[in-house]
Amino acid sequence: MSYAIIETGGKQIKVEPGRFYDIELLAAEENEQITIDKVLLVNHDGDVQIGQPLVSGATVEGTVMRHLRGRKIIVYKMRPKKKTRKKQGHRQEITRLMIDSISLNGSVVAKREEQPAESGTITEE
Repeated sequence: MSYAIIETGGKQIKVEPGRFYDIELLAAEENEQITIDKVLLVNHDGDVQIGQPLVSGATVEGTVMRHLRGRKIIVYKMRPKKKTRKKQGHRQEITRLMIDSISLNGSVVAKREEQPAESGTITEE
């Protein structure tokens, strides 16, 4: 199993090829390829490359699936005995990113397996 730890949106995320992740909003269109080069760690079958702070030559390729909004959170502030109440709601803008591959020094370390199209066709008899 190969994975990488990347930094995006001020957060560190463990990513694997073939999985999607919800991250902070990126300035990219849907179905656009994104290259993330803030890679902190790469693990490929037990061979670990640790950066100080970044792994040189390591990149993570991904495809923007869609932009959406996260769950609503309620921020409620109250000062007791003062009749002061403040209620606010917030929904974070997020981007759903499908990780395609992890590269190290120009060579692809791990790649997403393509799902084969179902060849079963329905025939009417």
